[in-house]
Amino acid sequence: MDGNELFSKIVEKVTAKGAYRASVIPTTLIKTDRVFRDMCAKNICGNYGKCWTCPPDVGDIDELMAKLRTYEYILVYQSVRPLEDSFDFEGMAEAGLFHNKLTADVRRQLIDDGFTDALFLCAGGCRLCEVCAKKTDEPCRHPEDALASLEAYGVNVSELAKAAGMKYINGQNTVTFFSGVLFNL
Repeated sequence: MDGNELFSKIVEKVTAKGAYRASVIPTTLIKTDRVFRDMCAKNICGNYGKCWTCPPDVGDIDELMAKLRTYEYILVYQSVRPLEDSFDFEGMAEAGLFHNKLTADVRRQLIDDGFTDALFLCAGGCRLCEVCAKKTDEPCRHPEDALASLEAYGVNVSELAKAAGMKYINGQNTVTFFSGVLFNL
């Protein structure tokens, strides 16, 4: 099977699991910047220093950005969920849970398909456990399943969306989340 055939099969499987759109692009198209880690440090989401897969615990930003470059390709996929209005925080939370479940399903599928040396990144932090073990001063309960965010690795997600032929914003009263799977052929 050549690369294009493989990419088509991956995209088909991911969209069958519920992704709105999916695409495989070379990692050379990923734009990274330390500024995205700086945004994490502002702790807008409340997880800075309180989640094993979020900064600063996820690792040194320069090392993480370099790690991205050790892979040839990235599968980028998105979920788009409707909201009642732009203040529908409950809908946003539900959409985040939907995307996390999608990401976990995609991960299981790709690992079953042999993607054992892949880097799986999600939207906005792990959220695998209801309360991260970091908050109770314990080691990560599921280090093999825990997911860091694209932003924690310095990825400019709006530029990643463009490179993958996707919209970063998908219309009024919607919320869009992105994940990525980095791999080599």
